[in-house]
Amino acid sequence: MTTIAAGFFVLLAFGVALFQAALICGAPWGELTMGGRVTGVLPWRLRAVAFVSLLLLLAFAAIVGVRALWFLPALQEPSRWLVWVVVGYCALGVLANALTPSRRERRLWLPVVALMLVSSLLVARA
Repeated sequence: MTTIAAGFFVLLAFGVALFQAALICGAPWGELTMGGRVTGVLPWRLRAVAFVSLLLLLAFAAIVGVRALWFLPALQEPSRWLVWVVVGYCALGVLANALTPSRRERRLWLPVVALMLVSSLLVARA
């Protein structure tokens, strides 16, 4: 079950990371992120936020992969607590997406982040 949950988390994290990469490159999807305050292409300062999000998502995918024993066995011990950081971040993401004023953002990202929360929790508890 851990391997399936980890694979599901990594798949979702990569999907969201691709979305962030598209935002960084100028995709006109501003209304689908950051509260839907920006229509069209994000300004550079918000693209920087998207870049940080992209890096976090990749780091979180790596932590979940380590926790699932896919690679880097030497990092198993720190992954025990780091995976809870991932769970906490996903929980905050669920809250933020549930409360966003942007209906489109909520409809798109709330299910995705909720699935990331459940899958990361399954990995953390294993």
